[in-house]
Amino acid sequence: MTDRYTVISADCHAGADLLDYKPYLAKRHHDDFDVWAATYVNPYEDLLADAADRNWNSERRLAEAEADGIVGEVIFPNTIPPFFPSGSLMAPPPNAEDFERRWAGLRAHNRWLADFCAAAPGRRAGVFQILLGDVEEAVKEIRWAASAGLRGGLMLPGTPPGSGLPELYSRTYDPIWAACAELGLPVNHHAGSASPPLGEEPAARAVFMVETTWFSHRALWHLVFGGAFRRHPDLRLVLTEQGSGWIPGVLDMLDYYHGRLVATAAQGDTAEAKFGTGLAAGMGAAPSRVWHDNCYVGASFMRPHEVPLRDRIGVDKIMWGSDYPHDEGTYPYTREALRFAYAGVPRAEVAAMVGGNAARVYGFDLALLDAVAAKVGPTVAEIAEPLAEPPAGATSPVFARGASVRVW
Repeated sequence: MTDRYTVISADCHAGADLLDYKPYLAKRHHDDFDVWAATYVNPYEDLLADAADRNWNSERRLAEAEADGIVGEVIFPNTIPPFFPSGSLMAPPPNAEDFERRWAGLRAHNRWLADFCAAAPGRRAGVFQILLGDVEEAVKEIRWAASAGLRGGLMLPGTPPGSGLPELYSRTYDPIWAACAELGLPVNHHAGSASPPLGEEPAARAVFMVETTWFSHRALWHLVFGGAFRRHPDLRLVLTEQGSGWIPGVLDMLDYYHGRLVATAAQGDTAEAKFGTGLAAGMGAAPSRVWHDNCYVGASFMRPHEVPLRDRIGVDKIMWGSDYPHDEGTYPYTREALRFAYAGVPRAEVAAMVGGNAARVYGFDLALLDAVAAKVGPTVAEIAEPLAEPPAGATSPVFARGASVRVW
């Protein structure tokens, strides 16, 4: 055991520069791409800034990660894939006319991502993308991604109200769950990908901030009550950048409803029994048991007030993330963020939350990463030292004063 932690960020973002996606598109889409790219106006200021190349500059990412003490990263999408109106996390579901082109855009991103991960062997786990509107095509892409080494797993799109898609509890998606379980690929659900459109009024931004994590959490109870984990016991779900303090209370609530539905299903012709009829057997185990067996949290920049809940969440379920390259992420103050959250926590628990759990879930080779961490990782003594004051230039919410456990 070295005196340094092996830090793997379970929440990073990347994507190609817009025009660099073209070689990854099928040739029949090249003319359409040229027309689209010529008129597209990027809506995100951070993708127009000098720092935008952090999304695709492999050498810069490696250098900045190591300077920050991070040796491995799970990579979610960030830039605009071809034919999308915005980043795919937030884009509304495509209409029938756009569906084929959107699929082509996501395939281009996935193929770019496979090359980007291969440029840093063993250091990156890429999270690939699908659309839910064609399950058969989704399964084909899952199998391709597994063969291409994208071991970060599936990026699960949301099904926000009004999307026209079946809800995630629908058995329509069973082939997707089955393929991921068979191939050992985690299903990742990132915050922001399930919120409905809220309009353009100023209040919409505040409402989005309040509600967005709740809409993302819905994947948990949809899959639990839909019986996905009962039918596919090897399925693994990761909920990322949604906080972690909400988990104990929500699991208690879900256990309550689960127990109530099971109990009332046998009570005969009562109003409440109707809610459990045909459901009790299909749900399987209690939600807290399902969480213990099948679920994880990508606890991006875990905050000090969440850390005391780690035993209720499960120390083996928590995977810290830096959210690089976003300005709400911890770069370049990751060491300070880890001190702020984990000072005083036993060494073995810190090691699990900042790297060991992610290595297990995403298939990182710890022997390879330990060798890098022995040179660049934060020291155990360093992280054990409480942080008196946040760095003056830090913009991450991890350092926000007055934070408290969230309702969701």
